[in-house]
Amino acid sequence: MTNRANSERVASLAELKSKGRLLVKHGAKQVVLFQGRNGVYACNNRCPHEGYPLSQGALSGECTLTCNWHNWKFDLESGDTLVGGDILRRYPVTVDGDNILLDFKDPPGKTRVAAALGELRESMNKDEYDRMARLVARIELAGGDPLSALREAIRYGFNRMEFGMTHAFAAAPDWLRLREEFAHDDATRLVALVEPIAHIGWDTMREPVFPFSDDTAQYNDAALVDAIEVEDEAKAVALIRGGLSEGLGFASFEEALTRAALAHYASFGHALIYVLKARQLIERLGDDVQEPVLLSLIRLLVYGRREDLIPEFRHYGDALRAWDGEGTAPVSHRDFIGKSVRQVLARAVESSADVTVLYDALLGANCWNMLHFDLPRQESVTGAIADNVSWLDFSHGLTFSNAVRVQCTKFPSLWPAGLLQMACFVGRNAGFVDPEQDIENWRVGDGSDFLDRQQRALFDHAQPEHIVSCHLVKVLTALAEELAAARPDTPWRSDALAAVNRFLHSPLKRKHAMRTASQALELVAAE
Repeated sequence: MTNRANSERVASLAELKSKGRLLVKHGAKQVVLFQGRNGVYACNNRCPHEGYPLSQGALSGECTLTCNWHNWKFDLESGDTLVGGDILRRYPVTVDGDNILLDFKDPPGKTRVAAALGELRESMNKDEYDRMARLVARIELAGGDPLSALREAIRYGFNRMEFGMTHAFAAAPDWLRLREEFAHDDATRLVALVEPIAHIGWDTMREPVFPFSDDTAQYNDAALVDAIEVEDEAKAVALIRGGLSEGLGFASFEEALTRAALAHYASFGHALIYVLKARQLIERLGDDVQEPVLLSLIRLLVYGRREDLIPEFRHYGDALRAWDGEGTAPVSHRDFIGKSVRQVLARAVESSADVTVLYDALLGANCWNMLHFDLPRQESVTGAIADNVSWLDFSHGLTFSNAVRVQCTKFPSLWPAGLLQMACFVGRNAGFVDPEQDIENWRVGDGSDFLDRQQRALFDHAQPEHIVSCHLVKVLTALAEELAAARPDTPWRSDALAAVNRFLHSPLKRKHAMRTASQALELVAAE
């Protein structure tokens, strides 16, 4: 209903009937009036899709307005969007004799924020990136907290990730860090929110809910680790719920979660990385997301692959048992170059006394491998599935090392597992490098300037796949954190910067049609 106190005369009814439609302006607002069969309608002149003028649209039936640019259709009577997404704003109209009065007053901010949050889930489920951007912008324009949109996305997505937490959650705190440290205007701040929201939407699009148990149990660190080890999701979730009901937070669960993540060389390092990122995400968004983030992390840990159980990494367990913390052999990254997984593990044990020195050596080896990745390997269309490698196999060596340093510094008893799993990365990737290639052109002079420029460039990364863009932000975040924590003369600094420079500016083949076909034929022929 029109509030006459807020209404203004904008046109005469006679003129509208004569012309059929009129465009009126009120400050920055453009409103188009239509004479319909059942009265006068007023709506935003800008189509909510891309802003084209609805004054040039077609009115059919009693009140159906079509935007002629992309055929979006709106019911001016009910406000429903009939074709397309997003909602067209309408304005209350009063006809007083020959006078048309419009109420231009915006609805209360809380109402507008609630409406935008209500639409967000639909936009995620349809992968409508531009609509997500508009909705977050509306929340902020209405005086709401734009971070509430990301919180809503997490609450929507956490139980639609069938196997638990994905890169979408893991990259979110890195986008938020970029937003705080490098966003310089409204647009870049908006990008840093829409990116993780859209990624969550992509990973959960049209997925059903995969329910979590509602049971609770008294929290106990050892019981949580044991439940994850035997893949008992219901028990692990009950323990987390019990702890939350007792007032515990992530900090109370973190050691057990880290221990469970490092109990195996799990999911190519994702398990430990995600523990770190879950904490950072909760720290940045608050307790509102604590439960959904924790439950999705539990599911990931339960369902995660235990790669130390496959032949390629079978020597990991032996090395962990052999670790005594007394190995005093001097070590550098060169001691690990070109070595197999078994050899790298054994060599690491020989230098187990000083975990800081060994960490630098293993990180240096991972960076050296990444810098010398044999790029033609990702172009191969024949060969065993075990030889399917890409840049992401190498970038995870850096992001996993970052997680090892942070979590094992906090929980020192876990250094042996963390370092030996770094060794697994080194040995596994050693077979896919070309040590003879010229890498000097990738060297970076001013590391601080390089990091600054590359992180700012992420706001307009141009990558169509979320899985690629999230790895860009994760790798740069890991590099920035490791350089900040390292000594100025740390030996791996130059290789790390050059490796990331090469990663950012080299092709990343994402679709392997011929390789998939060749391997499918070989596998099926042997059935």
